Amino acid sequence: MKKPLVGALFAVLLMGAGIAPATAAAPSAAPSSAAPSAATAPAPVRAAVGFAGTVALSNCSGSVVRTPASQPGDPALVLSNGHCLETGFPAPGTVVYNRSSSRSFTLLNASGRGVGTLRASKIAYGTMTDTDISVYQLTSTYAQIKSRYGIDALELSTTHPVQGTAITVVSGYWKRTYSCNVDGFVYRLKEGSWTWKDSVRYTSGCQTIGGTSGSPVIDNATGKVVAVNNTGNEDGQRCTDNNPCEVDENGQVTVRQGINYAQQTYGIAACVGAGNVFDLNRTGCTLPKP
Repeated sequence: MKKPLVGALFAVLLMGAGIAPATAAAPSAAPSSAAPSAATAPAPVRAAVGFAGTVALSNCSGSVVRTPASQPGDPALVLSNGHCLETGFPAPGTVVYNRSSSRSFTLLNASGRGVGTLRASKIAYGTMTDTDISVYQLTSTYAQIKSRYGIDALELSTTHPVQGTAITVVSGYWKRTYSCNVDGFVYRLKEGSWTWKDSVRYTSGCQTIGGTSGSPVIDNATGKVVAVNNTGNEDGQRCTDNNPCEVDENGQVTVRQGINYAQQTYGIAACVGAGNVFDLNRTGCTLPKP
């Protein structure tokens, strides 16, 4: 996992209502394509991915998200990693479901400035089994967040990402973005005691660091969240903590030092019903159950 960070670093993040730590960087634009020929009209260009809707946790990154069916009056949701939960790393096979929480999140605007504090009412869902996600339900609705801060939630994609897609990993903790492409998908990604299915592997451009855990992975073309950043092989070790390994259908293990990974999020929407309530028995919901 991209190790959660605590204490002094988060204090630095919050000081000055938006002054970034020394390692922060300005948002980077999506990779440019080849110039069109003179006879071809240029395709519409989407604005570079910014920080609006992302959040900083005490130890990780995250984002305010909605499903395509979410309504303005629904309590908003915050997406991060299971290993970022304040309750600690969920053991293999464990699901945290509808557990009370009063955790706070610093909401960022497009430029990365902290504009307000959001608060959770509960951990709606969290696990490190098959995937590495946490979803908090907030005390604020989407409409309230929009009215107070002028910020919309990021939409969760409901389709499997595609190899080669240009993506941006947006860290609310560091106020830093990482641009690269989806390099491929990993049948099983194993790290220490945990195993994740169908993980996203980045190309080498996304050199994410500790504190970027939980960052939304955004499809540059659609602006939708397709995955959540969670880990990378730091030291070249094989299947150990902070050194995940890839395992294929035949059990062959591959180690890629310096390469980072994310967990897909397209399956979340199927598990969220009316009022943004998690219902793991809904048709099409495949998230692990308690």
